[in-house]
Amino acid sequence: MSRHIVTLANDRLRSKALDYVRAAKPGSRVEFKGPKRSNDQNAAMWAMLSDLSRSLVWHGHRLDTEAWKLVFIDALRREHKDQIRLVPNIDLTGFVNVSSTSSSDLSHDEMRDLLTIIRAFGDQQGVVWSEPAPKDNRPATPIEAYEDFC
Repeated sequence: MSRHIVTLANDRLRSKALDYVRAAKPGSRVEFKGPKRSNDQNAAMWAMLSDLSRSLVWHGHRLDTEAWKLVFIDALRREHKDQIRLVPNIDLTGFVNVSSTSSSDLSHDEMRDLLTIIRAFGDQQGVVWSEPAPKDNRPATPIEAYEDFC
């Protein structure tokens, strides 16, 4: 059996996924994930990481957006109680987190949580966000980036 990815967007696709499961050989693997992050969430994340990169020096280091992303993916994994795997680096002067660090694989809900962590951290550090907070105290990032409204 070849590799298949099916987004369960309608009954026809759900049926197709069931067909693949029924035809799968013993030992085949099936993975279920929540809906993918949205484009709005992705844009909000990069805007917030850019604001952090411009605003903060973290423990003597000015981090670029990629480094900040890794810091917050690590925080998200810890928040979700995911297994964190640290191993010594090759010259034994520190450690490397070898846990999964890809933001592109985050679900919509995980991305919502990540944006919440970034916003809370930045607020605590006094970051001035590029999108000012609305007067009604809702998050500056569009609420759709935080919540899944159906």
